[in-house]
Amino acid sequence: MQIANVAALIAGRGIEGDHYDTQRNGPRQVTIIAAEDIVAIAAFLGRDCIMPDVVRRNLVTRGINLIALKGRRFRIGSTLLETSGECAPCSRMETDLGPGGYNAMRGRGGITARVVDGGSIRLGDVVERIGHDL
Repeated sequence: MQIANVAALIAGRGIEGDHYDTQRNGPRQVTIIAAEDIVAIAAFLGRDCIMPDVVRRNLVTRGINLIALKGRRFRIGSTLLETSGECAPCSRMETDLGPGGYNAMRGRGGITARVVDGGSIRLGDVVERIGHDL
């Protein structure tokens, strides 16, 4: 896991250098979680905080309800993405977060998205919802 201030997104593929690197325009090109959900997950586990990289999502947002992007396209930086689903936790969360980690993330795992138009994103870029439902 690498933490970066800038990332290049490639249309139909995902984040440049990501281990997932889809070749077939799959639905899980980018995973996104809200910082507010990370705080809730920590609270469910009885912790003051958890580091964002532990939940294994590509991007962390603040101040937006990601589920409100369901069925929508949105911009971050110069990229255009579309929501492809909710990002359910995997069983690895029991190992990474400890007992109860999987259940703490249920309903708070964020979303998955496809990259429609590639470009770059930077720490602090705004998430801008585009148009109507797909």
